[in-house]
Amino acid sequence: MKTDKKQFNRKLFRIALPIALQSLMLALVAAGDALMLGRVAQNEMTAVSLATQVQFVQNMFVTAVTGAGAILGAQYRGKGDDRTLSDLFDLMLLFNGLISLVFCLGCELAPGALMKIFASDAELISIGSGYLRIAGWSYLMTGVSQCFLTVMKVTDRVRECALISSGAVVLNIILNAVFIFGLLGAPAMNSKGAALATTIARAAELTMCVVMTLRKGFIRPAFDRFFRIPRSLVRDFARQFFPLSGGWVLWGTGFTLYTAVMGHMGPDAAAANSVAAVVRDLICCLCNGIGTAAGIMVGNELGAGELEKGKAYGVRLKNMSYVIGLVSTGLVLASTPAVLHAVRLTDTAREYLVGMMIITSVYMIGRCVNTVTINGVLDGGGDTVFDMYSLAACMWGLAVPLALLGAFVFHWHVLAVYACTCLDEVGKIPWVMIRFRKYKWVKNLTRQSE
Repeated sequence: MKTDKKQFNRKLFRIALPIALQSLMLALVAAGDALMLGRVAQNEMTAVSLATQVQFVQNMFVTAVTGAGAILGAQYRGKGDDRTLSDLFDLMLLFNGLISLVFCLGCELAPGALMKIFASDAELISIGSGYLRIAGWSYLMTGVSQCFLTVMKVTDRVRECALISSGAVVLNIILNAVFIFGLLGAPAMNSKGAALATTIARAAELTMCVVMTLRKGFIRPAFDRFFRIPRSLVRDFARQFFPLSGGWVLWGTGFTLYTAVMGHMGPDAAAANSVAAVVRDLICCLCNGIGTAAGIMVGNELGAGELEKGKAYGVRLKNMSYVIGLVSTGLVLASTPAVLHAVRLTDTAREYLVGMMIITSVYMIGRCVNTVTINGVLDGGGDTVFDMYSLAACMWGLAVPLALLGAFVFHWHVLAVYACTCLDEVGKIPWVMIRFRKYKWVKNLTRQSE
C-alpha cells in the first residue's frame, strides 16, 4: 500500500521533533553534570556518572511500564477509546509508584552498597553515596511524572510534553551551575549540588505535569476506577509489560555491567567511558524521537483497523532508520574535537576517549536501526517478545561474555574491551530485518470496552 508522503512526513515530524527535543534536553542534564563536574575534578564527574547508573536501572522498569501503556494507549487512541486510556493511566501510576518507592528507599538507606556495585575506588564510592542520598528523592518523582508524559505523547500532546521536560531541564542546568560552583550566594556543593538541582527540577516537572493535565481536553487518571480496572485490560497490559521488562532488564543490566567493567579497569577508563556515554546519549536523541513516533503512528493505524496502512508506515520508518544511523555516525566523528576540548582529562583518558568515539560512530548505525525498528515499529504492533530474545542472544550470548573475559581473564586493552560492549547492536541487524519481514507485528491489540 502506498502512503501519502506529505501526510506521513507531516505527522512523523509533528510527533518526532518534540520528542527528540525532550530526549535531547534530558541528555543535556547528564552532559551539564559531566561538563560542570569535570571542571571541578575528574573523580567528581566519574563518581556521579557511576551513581546515576542506579536511576538507569530504575528506568528499565519504569520504561517497561510506560512502554506497555504507550503500546496499548496508541492503539486505543487510534480507536477513539479514551476511557480505556484513562484506565491504562491508572495502571502505569500504580506500577511505577511502587517501583520508584523501592529505588528511593534503596538510595536513602544503602547508598554505599549500591555504589560498590559500580566502583572499587573508595573515593568514588564516598562521593557517589553522597549524591545518591539527595538524588534518591528525584527518582521517586520521576517514575510518576513519566506516566503523565507518556499519556501526553500518545494523545498527540507532544508539544506540551516537550515544553514540560524542556522547562525542567533548563531549570536543572541553571541550578546545577548555582549549587555546583556556589553562585548567587549558594554554597559550592560539587556533586551534592548536582543531586540537589536534579531533585528540585524533578519536583517542578511533576508539578507542571499535574497542572497541565487539569486543563480541558487532557486525559486524566481515573481515580474513581483506580482499583476497578477491567481484568482483560490488566491481562493485555501484562502481555506487553513482561516481555518489555525482560528486554529492558537484559539491555539495562548489560549496559550497567559494561559501565561496571569500565569502572573496574581504572579511573581513566571510567572517565573516558563516562564522556563517551554522554555524547552517545545526546546523538541518540534523534533516533529516540523517531522510534517513539514510529510506535505511536503504527499503533494508531493498527488500533483503528487500518492494518495495511500501519504496515506501510512501518516499512517506510524502517528504511529511514538507516539514514538516521549514517547521519548519527557522522555527528559522533564531527563532535570528537569539541568534546576533547570541553572536558579536563588525563592524557591517558583522552587517548581512550578518542578511540571510544571512533568505535561509537560505528555502533550508532546499529543503535539507530534497532531503536526505530524494534522499539518503534515492532513494539507498536505488540511484537515485544523479539527484543527480549535478540538481547539474550546478541548481548548476553556474545557482547557481555567477551567484555568480561577481555577485562578480567585475558586483560585486553581498554579499547578492545569497549569494542566488545558495542558488538550486539550492529551484530543483530540481519536478525532484526528477518523478523520485520515476517510482519507478525501487524495486528490490532484493542478490545471492545467493558
